[in-house]
Amino acid sequence: MDDDSLGTISINSDYGIFGKLNNESILKNHNDPIPVAKSNEVKEGKAKILTVVEDDEVKSFDIEIISSVPSKNPETKGMVIKITDPELLKKTGGIVQGMSGSPIIQDGKLVGAVTHVFLNDPTSGYGVHVEWMLNEAGLQIESDEELNKAS
Repeated sequence: MDDDSLGTISINSDYGIFGKLNNESILKNHNDPIPVAKSNEVKEGKAKILTVVEDDEVKSFDIEIISSVPSKNPETKGMVIKITDPELLKKTGGIVQGMSGSPIIQDGKLVGAVTHVFLNDPTSGYGVHVEWMLNEAGLQIESDEELNKAS
């Protein structure tokens, strides 16, 4: 019997779904790595999310990081975000089911992912810092200073 699954899941937690792809070619246009930011590097201000709204096409949409609270302990609601992109607001009204896990990018770095929507305001919600997602997968983020010392 042929196994045509996409891969295997080893962890399904509040910080993400982790596993191994059987065929990495499904990532097509997403092969370039992106630097990641520690939670203390995330700042209030402009950012983007990558998400799919139609036609299986990943697009970038403008958001605002309203607040970011670095924590010494894992936290799934470390950022408050607000959708500001007129196109996304017109199409969805804000954060909708299925956007959880959409990457949040600020200043060219992956800072986290969308986790929850505010029930009383669908234009806003929470994000988890990527630092806690990577910790859940057993990985640590090295700061720019640590990387420079190693080279």
